[in-house]
Amino acid sequence: MAASCGDIQVKEIDKRASGQAFEVILGTPTPDAKGEFPLSPPKKKDLSLEEIQRKLEAAEERRKSHEAEVLKHLAEKREHEKEVQRKAMEENNNFSKIAEEKLNQKMEANKENKEALQAAMSEKFKEKDKKLEEAFLSMMLLEDWAYTWNAIWHLNK
Repeated sequence: MAASCGDIQVKEIDKRASGQAFEVILGTPTPDAKGEFPLSPPKKKDLSLEEIQRKLEAAEERRKSHEAEVLKHLAEKREHEKEVQRKAMEENNNFSKIAEEKLNQKMEANKENKEALQAAMSEKFKEKDKKLEEAFLSMMLLEDWAYTWNAIWHLNK
């Protein structure tokens, strides 16, 4: 089957259950024929000096705007970096304070334990000294009694 419409011919090549294939043949273009769509873009009109100046000013404004946006972004980034550094220093200081407090608590507990141990040892030594003194006095009294007894016994003889 072949169909023709103006300069276009359509021929059926293959017909199957899965689909159809066609061959489309375009006619030769005529030199005087004008297509619906031009191949080249329309010519731009000549720009006046004012229009050129206006476009340059707009481009300069866009450039300045872009530069300001970049500077704003950099300032925000620097501010964020400063904030991160401030937080890190604050956390470091907090950690240092907590570590120092824990160390002071341990040192205080050790000091209290040492003082308690020294007090216990001192009390123990005082008790031993008291017992030694009592034993010494007891021995002195026994010696004195023995001496007196011996003297009395010798007198009675």
